[in-house]
Amino acid sequence: MNEGKKTVRIKLFKDNHNYTGDMFVSVNGENYLIKRGVYVDVPEYIAEVIESSQREDENAVTRMEKAEKTYLEKSRNM
Repeated sequence: MNEGKKTVRIKLFKDNHNYTGDMFVSVNGENYLIKRGVYVDVPEYIAEVIESSQREDENAVTRMEKAEKTYLEKSRNM
C-alpha cells in the first residue's frame, strides 16, 4: 500500500454514535478505507487531508454556533 511513500501513524476518533464506521478517503484516485479506533499507518498526504477535513468541520460548527447565538439575540430584542 505505501511503497516509497512517507507514512504517519494516526488514530481516528471512534464513539458509539456518529463516529462508528470506517472513514473512506480518496486522493487522486488512491482510495483508503481507514478503520476507526485503532492506530494505522497512512501516507502523509492522506493524514493531511483528514486533518484539513477535521479543521473545516470544527470551523463549520463554530460558524453555526455563532449564527445561532446571533439569531437568538436578535429574536429576544424584537
